[in-house]
Amino acid sequence: MSDHAPSAGPTLRKSLGVLDGVAIAASSTAATTSIGIGLGVTAGVVGLHLPAIMLLAFLPVLGIAGAYSRLNRVEPNAGNGYVWVGRSLSPWLGFMTGWVNIVATVAFLAYTTAVTGSALIQLAGDAGLHRLGGLALDPGSTAQTTALGIFVLVAVTLTAVTGVRTAARLQGGLLVFEYVVLLGFCGYGIVTGPHSFSLSWFDPFAIPSATALAQGMLLSVFCYWGFESAFSVSEEVRDPRDASRAGLTTLVTMLVLFLIGSVAFQRVLSEGELAGHGAEGLAYFGDRLASQPLAALPLVALMFSAVASLQAGVIPTARSMFAMSRDRTLGPVWSKVSPRYGTPAAGTVLIGALAAGVAALALVIPRLADMIMATVSAVGIVVALSYALTALAAAVRFRSLLREDWRQGVRAVVLPTVSALALLGLGGYLGWSFYTSTDHFELSAGNGWFLLSTPLAMIASGFAAAAWARWVRRSPYFRTGEGTDADAPQLLAPSR
Repeated sequence: MSDHAPSAGPTLRKSLGVLDGVAIAASSTAATTSIGIGLGVTAGVVGLHLPAIMLLAFLPVLGIAGAYSRLNRVEPNAGNGYVWVGRSLSPWLGFMTGWVNIVATVAFLAYTTAVTGSALIQLAGDAGLHRLGGLALDPGSTAQTTALGIFVLVAVTLTAVTGVRTAARLQGGLLVFEYVVLLGFCGYGIVTGPHSFSLSWFDPFAIPSATALAQGMLLSVFCYWGFESAFSVSEEVRDPRDASRAGLTTLVTMLVLFLIGSVAFQRVLSEGELAGHGAEGLAYFGDRLASQPLAALPLVALMFSAVASLQAGVIPTARSMFAMSRDRTLGPVWSKVSPRYGTPAAGTVLIGALAAGVAALALVIPRLADMIMATVSAVGIVVALSYALTALAAAVRFRSLLREDWRQGVRAVVLPTVSALALLGLGGYLGWSFYTSTDHFELSAGNGWFLLSTPLAMIASGFAAAAWARWVRRSPYFRTGEGTDADAPQLLAPSR
């Protein structure tokens, strides 16, 4: 392989339609998990202004989605932001975009593994199963929830190996159940909730402080995180436009669900109940609206959402690493394609193993569970960075439209730029607030220096990995900034 230009590498089998892409992106965004866990956590920051912060966060994310869609139409690639940013801005920034998404997703998968195990044990308790053999089942046990969650992670990883079409079908079934339960309970809560509806819930100017606004915005951006998974499988869709339709459809669907969920939560629960129950918000919400066994349905939906989120996290991450390996910025194992399934099977298994390993470390490293939770809380900063760089790449690539067609130029250049600057500003402000919130460092989810060190460590590790790829692997990507052509000659047997 020449060191001067990327060459054709292995490619993925094209088998997906727009509905498959929606299923993958919606499962990755995990609306039920975001509503069940994220709304309570966000309410602890912004109070009774969840609808306002969800609407406000949607605006820059919509600009980012437009940038993804336009870039995908001209260059569909499993690496998406990694390739687009590398070509339009800088290979170093492109590698960083791919790297932080990978690291953030692995941390999120490790956290979701324990959440899945806890939900399963809670469901067993609701069904009357409190002991298994001589073991008392405890949904608060790190060992039990992690072990059970890793078992589920292994199962969904193996399903992902067999192909995204199979995974999409599984996720489509889970999504239908989730949304029926979610809309049913939220609709009932909106109609019967004891707390009066207030237009102030939609007033962003009533949010307590600028710090609360910034933190609430990034927590909400984190809730929308995952819509871009549709673009990570763009090489496997029959028409690249389907990936764009799937991403935008998912994003708008998430907005509707988040608004319905936030209004329903605030109609049923007080501010103290919302903030006090945090990650257990959906289960408490269900208990307030129904008695058993109906009250368990939201918990079942949360469990399904967590399972789908695990699988949906594995799939796009393996594809991103496939694209990076194809350019020799990562090792060759990540670009090995299964001749039977037409998927990056080895990379998919390794991603699942990495996430399982990080989750298992909670059993031997004190307070690692808190560290993982802190990582999830702070990952909004690196998500904002990744989104902003991708939007700026779109603005640079399509800047000529400002001269040729000002209407197209506004959509292709101005809106992505404004969205990128907004997210960078929010991330910078939140990082500064973390820095000034304390005068010492400790491994605690409430320590500002630790919360700031988490995204900084992700970024620093990315530069170290980039340096290795540039000078040790001698990847041609760092000379050209261009990823391997997604339309390289097919190396697989024809799809059956």
